[in-house]
Amino acid sequence: MNQVWVKDYHELNDFEKLKLSKDGLDIVEKIPDYKESGFETIDPKERDLLKWAGVNVQKPRDAGYFLMRVKIPSGVMNSNQARVLANIAKDYGRGILDLTTRQAFQFHWLTIENIPIVMNILNKFQLHTIGSEGDCPRTIIGNPLAGIDPNETIDTRVIVQEVFEYFQGNREFSNLPRKFKISISTNVYNTGHAQINDLAFTPAVKKDGKNNIYGFHVYVGGGLSAKPYLAQKLNLFVYPHEVLKVSIAVTTLFRDYGYRKNRRHARLKFLFADWGRDKFETELLKLTGPLETSGIDLTCGWNAGYFYGVHPQKQLGLNYVGLSVPLGRLSAKDLLEVAQCADKYGDGSIRTCLSKNLVLGNIPTENIEALLAEKIIKRFTPNPKPFVGYTVSCTGKEFCNLALVETKEFALRLAQTLDEKVELDTPLRIHVNGCPNSCGQLQIADIGLRGTMGKLNGKTVEKFELSIGGSLGMNAGFATALQGAVSAEKVEEVLEDFISFYKNKRLPQESFHDFVSRFGSQAFQELLTPYTEFLGLASK
Repeated sequence: MNQVWVKDYHELNDFEKLKLSKDGLDIVEKIPDYKESGFETIDPKERDLLKWAGVNVQKPRDAGYFLMRVKIPSGVMNSNQARVLANIAKDYGRGILDLTTRQAFQFHWLTIENIPIVMNILNKFQLHTIGSEGDCPRTIIGNPLAGIDPNETIDTRVIVQEVFEYFQGNREFSNLPRKFKISISTNVYNTGHAQINDLAFTPAVKKDGKNNIYGFHVYVGGGLSAKPYLAQKLNLFVYPHEVLKVSIAVTTLFRDYGYRKNRRHARLKFLFADWGRDKFETELLKLTGPLETSGIDLTCGWNAGYFYGVHPQKQLGLNYVGLSVPLGRLSAKDLLEVAQCADKYGDGSIRTCLSKNLVLGNIPTENIEALLAEKIIKRFTPNPKPFVGYTVSCTGKEFCNLALVETKEFALRLAQTLDEKVELDTPLRIHVNGCPNSCGQLQIADIGLRGTMGKLNGKTVEKFELSIGGSLGMNAGFATALQGAVSAEKVEEVLEDFISFYKNKRLPQESFHDFVSRFGSQAFQELLTPYTEFLGLASK
């Protein structure tokens, strides 16, 4: 490892100093010992290192419970793996699972005594937790329809697996300055959310006489959290066999030159912003050797990670069916029933989406009618209503130690109420976040809600700050934050006003993002202000 950053040891933050003495992966070997000695024997300083095993202390911190994330690279899995996940949830996680915005599954209520058991079960079915958290390459996201997608230029499953296997448990890259997120997709509708990842590969083509040579463009330096950045496209064209080489090079630059003084300023996006595109590209090419310059960009839109409905695959006679899993919350029984349907009507193919939903693949056309009649498919309907089907939330304070407010139940109630009271002929994406971080990805939502606490009539209550107009489409841009915070009980009224304004003033086929761009945020600020304190400057 390049030791440049170690020379400035006195400037490292405390967690970096801990990581120098104890690699995050070392904690994996100690988990069996903790199983015998118990939660209380885990050094509080080392509890954060459990993240390298995909394990995080659940709220409240001293209760001895953990959440665990399971990687599903590009969201591609099978029914046997789904059954394993469901049975683990049933036996060890109080019967619930959550889908995440990175195509992973998340358990809750695990104890240190059963974590080694769970990890052993998962490993037998090629399911992995190591690296799903921590300062290392995280779950590789991508196109959940890889291999069956009429809108992809290359089947990326082999590429994703190659990159995944290289970084999985690799100690050369287990001590990065912060987390590192990779996206690989050739779906032309940006299913991999390229612009909000540290490193992303998107579909591109080169013309060689009469032939089309398909490959990738490269985006670097994206990320959300309190200070979001859109990733920038490098002047590179990468062939499929070069994706791993470029991934290693970008991760190496981050490892060796990323910032380690302040964890809030340690993501790759800050290094990239300071270096600039030209310097970063120059340093990258020193590691990779020559690469071709950009080709023709094939991305033509953004589907926001939604695949609802019944659609033909590129394989004649087969279909994929996109299911709505409200807020990404499933019971073990739900997942077992989905797995049964995947086997009964298809070949067991199940895919997870960035929108926290599921897709069943390889369903013969003659089986569609019977599949749609199944009870679980009617509940996880392929044709959801415009609010319940397009509302996303983070975990919230039910399980997360960082969250200030409850999000899951709030978001579901909000979406259900809007579906009952508001008619809208186009989906409206509402994202709810429980803290200043961005697990709920509110910056890319049509309407984002960020939880906070404030005073109302002398009492401390849950409130939400609003933002509007986010998109990763052709005119990508983050949502604009409005001034003030509105009490949780008034959010529904505010959104009804926003939606009514949109419905009455929009142009034909105009998206909410384009509408906000045309009218500006001030019009929405005027609608919000009557609901906030102190003329829109609510106390936090």
